[in-house]
Amino acid sequence: MLLFFIQSIHISFWDIIDILIVAFLIYELYYFMRNTVGVRILVGFVLLFVMWRTAQTLNMLLMSQILGAFMGVGVIAVVIVFQPEIRQLLLMLGNVKFLKRVEKGKFPFFRVSYVNQDLNIDAIVMACQKMSNDKVGALIAITKHNELEQIMQTGTAVDALISEQLIENIFFKNSPLHDGAMIISHNKIAAVGAILPVSSNPNIPQSMGLRHRAAMGLSEATDAILVVVSEETGKIATFSKGTFTDNITPVELSKYLKEKFSS
Repeated sequence: MLLFFIQSIHISFWDIIDILIVAFLIYELYYFMRNTVGVRILVGFVLLFVMWRTAQTLNMLLMSQILGAFMGVGVIAVVIVFQPEIRQLLLMLGNVKFLKRVEKGKFPFFRVSYVNQDLNIDAIVMACQKMSNDKVGALIAITKHNELEQIMQTGTAVDALISEQLIENIFFKNSPLHDGAMIISHNKIAAVGAILPVSSNPNIPQSMGLRHRAAMGLSEATDAILVVVSEETGKIATFSKGTFTDNITPVELSKYLKEKFSS
C-alpha cells in the first residue's frame, strides 16, 4: 500500500526546488516578523486559510462560502495590515548591504538568535540609580531577539560601549539627545533619541507620563526590555511583554536584568 502511494506521487526536480523556495520565503517572513504583534496576525491568517481549505475538502458549503469571502479580500487585507512591515522589507531588499548579512550571520539559515548575554548590567543600574536620585528622566530599550532596526532609524545612530557616565550625559536635561529612547543592542549603545510607539493601554496609571506609555508601546510590539526613570518622581520602572513593574530599587533592577540577560 505504501509502495503504491509512493509510486503514485510524481515529484519532479523543479517541484522540490519550488517547495524549498516557498519554505525559505515562509521562514524569512517569520524571522523578519517574529517577536512582534504582526506575527500573531500572520498566524491568524494562516489558521483562517487552513479552516477554509478544510471546509472545502469536507464539502461544508456554508462555512466554505463564509471563509471564502474573507479569503477573497485576503491580499488587500494583508497589504493594509502589514503595510509597515512590507515597506521595511522592500527597503531592506533594496539595500546594497543586504547581501553582506550572510557574512554577519544574519541571513536565512545561517543566523543565530542573539540575546544581550554579555550586557553591562552594572553600568546601566548605576546610571539609573544616579538619574533616579537626581530626578533625571530616562528611557532605555534593551534588545533581545528583535534588534529594533526600524526603531533605531528614527533616532541618531551611536556605536559606543555602555558606560555609566555616557548614559548620564545622554539623558542630561540640557543634552540635545536626551529626548526619546536609548537603544542598547549587542552590548552597545546603538541609537539615542529614538521614537517609540505610544501605547493606549488603559491599565497604565494616570501618574505615568509619556515615557512610560512609549515603553509600554514597544514592549507590547516587541520582546525588548525597557527601563524608565521618572523625571517627576525619580522612580524606576521596567516594562516587558505589555506588563510593567513600578517603583523598583536599583538592587531589584539589577536582579531583574540578570534574570533576563544572563547566560
